[in-house]
Amino acid sequence: MINYFEGSTNITFLNSDGKYFTNGNLSAGIENVYQKLEKEKIIQRIWNKDFTVWRDEPDEISNRLGWLDCPDFINSNIKEINEFVKSVIGDGIKNVLLLGMGGSSLAPEMFSKVFGEKEDFPNLYVLDSTHPQAVKKYADGLNAAETLYIVSTKSGGTVETLSFMKYFFNNAASILGKENAGKHFTAITDSGSKLETLAHELNFRKIFLNDANIGGRYSALSFFGMVPAALVGVDIVDFISTAQTMIENSKMNGEENTSLTLGAILGYYAKEGKDKLTFYLSNEIEEFGAWAEQLIAESTGKDGMGILPVDLEPVAEVNHYNCDRVFVFIRLSNDKSFNLRISELKANKYPVIEIVLNNNYELGAEIFRWEMATVIAGNILNIQPFDQPNVESAKIAARSMMAEYSAQGILPDIDFQVSENGIGFSGNIYGETVAESINRFIVSNVNKTEWCVGRSYITLQAFVMPNEKEHIAFHNLRSVILQKYNVATTFGFGPCFLHSTGQLHKGDAGKGIFIQFIDEPETDLNVPDKPGSKNSSFSFGTLIKAQLLGDRKALLDNNRKVATIKIKNDLVKSINSLTEELKNI
Repeated sequence: MINYFEGSTNITFLNSDGKYFTNGNLSAGIENVYQKLEKEKIIQRIWNKDFTVWRDEPDEISNRLGWLDCPDFINSNIKEINEFVKSVIGDGIKNVLLLGMGGSSLAPEMFSKVFGEKEDFPNLYVLDSTHPQAVKKYADGLNAAETLYIVSTKSGGTVETLSFMKYFFNNAASILGKENAGKHFTAITDSGSKLETLAHELNFRKIFLNDANIGGRYSALSFFGMVPAALVGVDIVDFISTAQTMIENSKMNGEENTSLTLGAILGYYAKEGKDKLTFYLSNEIEEFGAWAEQLIAESTGKDGMGILPVDLEPVAEVNHYNCDRVFVFIRLSNDKSFNLRISELKANKYPVIEIVLNNNYELGAEIFRWEMATVIAGNILNIQPFDQPNVESAKIAARSMMAEYSAQGILPDIDFQVSENGIGFSGNIYGETVAESINRFIVSNVNKTEWCVGRSYITLQAFVMPNEKEHIAFHNLRSVILQKYNVATTFGFGPCFLHSTGQLHKGDAGKGIFIQFIDEPETDLNVPDKPGSKNSSFSFGTLIKAQLLGDRKALLDNNRKVATIKIKNDLVKSINSLTEELKNI
């Protein structure tokens, strides 16, 4: 069923020679939002770093506004970054493995995919999965003598990142000798963090201390993003210059300020119940979607509110979309592949935002535009965009699981009501087979209203090896779910999505339906208790299972609908089989 909208916004942002302007008609409701934003001088107050734009108290706001000054911060450190890159290349480093999660990993992965594999520069890889086979893939596949390991964490205490660091430091030390291992490690962190102390103790090659007033998901234009970008050959002076152009635009008043325009649109539609922000991007810049997903979900998903970013969703016929959708197309100027799709959506009165970039360097401007738009939407939704009150709940639960493992040597069991062909299903609703159980679980829990407010979404959470073939299998399952149940779908590999969309899953209005997947790793790897130590209290296999159990408990504690599926045999074959069965029910 198609739900038609009268007066829907269709707006295009065009970038041309550094100038930004809009082309489209704004609804009366968005005009009212503009008037309120201008009356309250929101733009001026943001640039004055006035915390009262969002809350009456400065907690976790005043110390999170450093992103406004990121270009100045990086420009003052250009020489240091470039000299570091030159020394790395000069020492014969061919590969860089970044160890991080969420805000520390998503921007580097974007730069790796968009700009990587440039002659005379190293290849950049990102490890953000605690699945033991993912860790083993890089331990076996990269020559430690030709690899630089970047340990990236703002807090310096992220359990996944420190576990990676301890494992790869020991691995490098066993090959190169402990006295030489430190030369292959670099840290990006905040001053005074646990990682800074460890990096000094282990004689890391370099320590980049970021501005502590920059939050993780707003750090793409700081050391956390620009150091990895420079390593793959990005001219960060040119990249930052596009962000500076956008910054000047974002200081303007009225509709000429495209960050304000975008923020007003996002906030207005979310309040109206159109909160499924569906992204389509040109192939060359596709990874921008994952970065934007974290920014928007973690910033807005709280206090019973939230804008759900829908990234990499399979394309479906227009009649499979409900009235809770806003579509965003970010494309390069020479990419015409979206033209028909955009026309179809506009013809059916869906809100469409089209953003046209001349080249991939304009992602610098886009990063800043979306950061500013997100915090403006936060003002409209009356939420605080810089905290993450629900993220800690999953961490606390996971730590509790690990404490139980430490005391008893075993993690809690899940009761799987249905088991067949090496696949187990656990949920509050189930059927005779796993596929029928999935069907009943979704049908029983999906919100059936045909109006915008309260529409459900389905999230697939895969605590499995994050390979391309696995991603394709889940993509196909996602396509069947979208077409069968006509609800928005999202997907994430665990545990990295816990540092991205995990906040929204527990903090929004509670319309999510969550289907977890976990496999049995073919191998396991012990996590050293500390760098240089052979002692280990747990393995990566234990850690990823504890993280699934922790998130499951946090979701259930917040009255979310959760099903868990365990796959013992061939994962891809099992997912493909479930997809076909579900399609035919």
